[in-house]
Amino acid sequence: MTNEDYSQSFLPLIGTTPKILILGTMPGIESLKQHQYYAHPRNIFWKIIFEIFKGEFSIDYQQRTTFALKNELSLWDVCSSCFRKGSLDSDIKSEIPNKIHQLIEQNASFSTIIFNGQKAEKLYKKHFEQLPNKKYFTALSTSPANASYTFEQKLENWKTGLLS
Repeated sequence: MTNEDYSQSFLPLIGTTPKILILGTMPGIESLKQHQYYAHPRNIFWKIIFEIFKGEFSIDYQQRTTFALKNELSLWDVCSSCFRKGSLDSDIKSEIPNKIHQLIEQNASFSTIIFNGQKAEKLYKKHFEQLPNKKYFTALSTSPANASYTFEQKLENWKTGLLS
């Protein structure tokens, strides 16, 4: 791996009384380039969030983040940094985790932690124990690489995690 393969995640997107923490693995190339969570045009994360919380879909990042925060959602990634060629989660190497438990402890309003895909859950479990009194849910990845599920299947799966 080279220095070109080194990636560093963003600060968490967090509001004043967050209820749900959504954890990805690490921003992909397009997200890093735009410095935006879920920036790849074929990643359906934002479409799912707007659909579930009944908002008018927007491509404007400021409107997207405002909508997420209004609905008591917070976003972060399990990895603070890693080496990875490309954007595939399966290529993540030498990851250093974010201080997720510290964030959760500082925000007692969190009740649910949702993993955006199985790799996020796997990396979390590699570095952390699940906290008591928190609900955990592993959602289907919204990444375009997860093409074996339809939008409708992913939407129903995310509804289960976000609304139950």
